[in-house]
Amino acid sequence: MSEVGTAGSPAEQAGKDGTPEDWRRRMESISRLPHGRPLHLGRLTFAVLMVAAVAGLAISVARNPAFEWGTVADYFFSEQVMNGLVNTITLTALSMGLALVVSVVIANMRLSANPVLRAVSGTYVWFFRSIPLLVLLILWFNVSLIYPTFSLPNPFGGDLFALDTRNLMTAYWSAVLAFGLQQAAYTSEIIRSSLLAVPQGQREAALALGMTPLDTFRRIVFPQAMKIAVPPVSNDLINLLKATSLVAFISVSDLLYSVQQIYNRTFEVVPLLMVATIWYMILVSLLSVAQYHLERTLGRSTATTRRTG
Repeated sequence: MSEVGTAGSPAEQAGKDGTPEDWRRRMESISRLPHGRPLHLGRLTFAVLMVAAVAGLAISVARNPAFEWGTVADYFFSEQVMNGLVNTITLTALSMGLALVVSVVIANMRLSANPVLRAVSGTYVWFFRSIPLLVLLILWFNVSLIYPTFSLPNPFGGDLFALDTRNLMTAYWSAVLAFGLQQAAYTSEIIRSSLLAVPQGQREAALALGMTPLDTFRRIVFPQAMKIAVPPVSNDLINLLKATSLVAFISVSDLLYSVQQIYNRTFEVVPLLMVATIWYMILVSLLSVAQYHLERTLGRSTATTRRTG
């Protein structure tokens, strides 16, 4: 009489099909994804729930009649919106350009051995970091009330020249100075910390090779510091881009002010705000992509330098 075969225990099956170690490896392979990473049921469940939540939110926004997507499409490339978009971009570029130039000067002053330069730069950083951006913007806009004219006195009497600040300080240039000078206070701290992160041996080696302090800074220290400063400065640029929407308070026709002018006339508030929101998201996305590629480029150049060094 023949015995009926059974699967038996894992240990018995392992004895037939291989060693217990082979059986353990087979069980582990079942719990792994195709690319070899372990399968975590909790993480997978959370990921599925997040995808479902995002998809549900996207469907809700797309189907909500309050957004009036047809109106969004009608005004998205309108002339007034495009003019505001250009003003937002140029305002951001000019303000950040001013901030970078001033921040490099302030950062080097704070690292100077001269106590007067350190005190002046420290006071600058303290002053502009202490004032809210909106308050500073309004103060610059009304600077003609404080100084109606800007003049350079002549030691022998009279003025060498005098400028009428009411004509000189328009709302647009008031915004450029307010954004640029305050941003310089924050960016100078990034530049200063980046300069301190460059090893002192780099400076000593350059000086030993006969390079002047200025050439050492320009060719050795500053390029290495900029590689460190790119991520935080890029974040500052993105924050500055969004902060330019505050110029609507002084009637500069940026992106937000332009859509406000339209919905004050048409009363289509939500779709016009969506126009501004989408354009800000596009600009921030482009800056983020540029930051990513710049960091990769600088990373490759650093790796190449280390291999060839």
